[in-house]
Amino acid sequence: MFSKLDNKYSALFTPWKIGNVEIKNRIVMCPMGGTSLFGWMEHTGNHFDKEAAKFFVEKAKNNVGLIIPGIAPIKSTFMGQWLYENEKMFEELKDFMTEIHKYGAKLFIQITAGMGRSWAIPTPLVLIHKTPLLRDIIKPIINIPYQSASPSKLPSRWAAKMKTRAITIKEIEEIIDAFAKTAKLCQDAGVDGIEVHAVHEGYLLDQFTTKYTNQRTDEYGGSFENRYRFAVEIVKAIKGICGQDYPVSLRYSVTSKVKDFCKGALPGEQYTEIGRDMDESKVAAKYLQDAGYDMLNADNGTYDSWYWAHPPMYMPQNCNLEDVSNIKKYVEIPVVCAGRMEPDVASKAIEEGKIDAMGVARQFLADEEWITKLIENRVDDIRPCICCHNACFNMSHYKGVANAQSIYDASHISRCALDPRVMQSEKYKITPCKKVKNIAIIGGGIGGMEAAILCAKKGHNVTLYEKTNQLGGVFIAAAAPSFKEKDKMLIAWYNKEIRKHHVQIELNTNITDLNQIKADEYIIATGATPKKINIQGSEKIIEATDYLLNKKNVGERVLVIGGGLTGCEIAYDLYLKGKKPIIVEKQNDLIVSKSVCLANSSYLRDFFELHQVPVYLESSVSIITNNKVVITNKNGKELMLDVDSVISSIGYNPSPIAKKKKNVHIVGDAKEIGNLRTVIWGVWDICKNI
Repeated sequence: MFSKLDNKYSALFTPWKIGNVEIKNRIVMCPMGGTSLFGWMEHTGNHFDKEAAKFFVEKAKNNVGLIIPGIAPIKSTFMGQWLYENEKMFEELKDFMTEIHKYGAKLFIQITAGMGRSWAIPTPLVLIHKTPLLRDIIKPIINIPYQSASPSKLPSRWAAKMKTRAITIKEIEEIIDAFAKTAKLCQDAGVDGIEVHAVHEGYLLDQFTTKYTNQRTDEYGGSFENRYRFAVEIVKAIKGICGQDYPVSLRYSVTSKVKDFCKGALPGEQYTEIGRDMDESKVAAKYLQDAGYDMLNADNGTYDSWYWAHPPMYMPQNCNLEDVSNIKKYVEIPVVCAGRMEPDVASKAIEEGKIDAMGVARQFLADEEWITKLIENRVDDIRPCICCHNACFNMSHYKGVANAQSIYDASHISRCALDPRVMQSEKYKITPCKKVKNIAIIGGGIGGMEAAILCAKKGHNVTLYEKTNQLGGVFIAAAAPSFKEKDKMLIAWYNKEIRKHHVQIELNTNITDLNQIKADEYIIATGATPKKINIQGSEKIIEATDYLLNKKNVGERVLVIGGGLTGCEIAYDLYLKGKKPIIVEKQNDLIVSKSVCLANSSYLRDFFELHQVPVYLESSVSIITNNKVVITNKNGKELMLDVDSVISSIGYNPSPIAKKKKNVHIVGDAKEIGNLRTVIWGVWDICKNI
């Protein structure tokens, strides 16, 4: 099986043990919200989730060693049902475990005590919470004070003016008892172990452990032992009912990386830790081990520093390895490291005894076969996760708004922007075409290439027309910055995949009229054109794509018009290149978007604040001269700035070359400006029916 495996990955494929449970390899599929076997945010409460089960069986087939499904709230978000109350669910779980074991994988169920102040409350529920009558009416369906209950009265991470209530001792005792009862049902169903979620990421149990979030004066607050008591009593209760040999893992954040409420610390930043620092973590890890935990599934960060736990593309690869490796020195139990882990780096760290296993999550969404491809030395065939968070965890937040994501997205996280089939296997699937057609696709960007591959897989004859000399479209510009290495890999993957499926490619072919070509179906993927600014001196403006593609040189002081995601990424790129960026944005915050995850946006906001990048909100550029720019704020006050160059990133207008007809389909930005998810999913919505 491993005859083709590159030696640099060999340590990943050695067996290891968690307690008495042997795992066949060192690759752990880490939990992702939305992939719980007991449902996620369904209004019906807890149930055995057959879609999630199918999802994990496919991962087992593809050589994962240990699977940890996404968090299962010990008490369901909707309807308030305890997990252990649905015994039928555990009967179905038993049959599922038989299937998982058939492929040699092991599985731990992850259970959470709750979210506390980190609960990503959406704006509508914040408004309901502020109205006692409405709050009481909705309470049987969703109990907002319970869901957000924290160790102490604390500010919500998501709603600036919302205060959470302190959880009661009675509620703590009920949760501990529920953990034990649920763990026993899991054990009886053949589940290999339990993972307690979490002294990790700033969730409820973690909030108890850190001084800045725990101001209690009872037995669950104050001293070190009191702050960690909740997590300790949970593992003791589980061991008490399941036996000492039943493995219990702990999701663990080595350090919090927090400067203040809603203020994280960036890599390399000098700061004063107000959460768990390394000195405390050394003691805590040993203390939790001695309490009964059999593994630490570790990374860093909290929701206040969310880019450590859910690293965007701006974070370094293997960003948590140093801290996690350090903590392993102080425990005898296995330690797993997660956080943009690269297989070769993880393998070397395992070989050197720095960690015991590699934790991976979202790469399983982008390509469920990636381990199999690694074993078969087909690394170039692996579709990379680009850490966009467009679908898997796009909980967004900006000034004046709580979690801005749609209700649909809130209840359907852990989808994948690159593959709509993830957790949606019935809605999106490839079926052979009933009639072979000649398909003409105009535009070789991501949308055009995705359409070409999908139509070819269905059995159609596909010709792709691209006006330039290469495939990739505007994504080539988007992938240009140094921190977009995974984006570059994605373009390479598409180029390889499209040729593998024998798509006829016509480069340097500018189709402006469909009468130029003959086909049964036409798919228009011609993208969009930049919006223009009509002000004095606008001829001096450099378009965002021209900058990214190095078509235009910029000076030292560069003003970026537009503080959306692209504008902020350009400013970030400028700073990394040693330039002095300035951002001007009409909105009251940077990256005001429902589709950008807080993990991504908060990194950029924190970066600009730390490095004192000038940001002018609620402002616009009114005049551009040779070396100066005049900006005007919302009150009409003008300010003159010295600049060498001006880059515009104010958005795009769809640019289709034809109108939609029965056999003419418009996809991607040519239809509506969006992101990678809207482009790819939109292509599937059309092509699956052709």
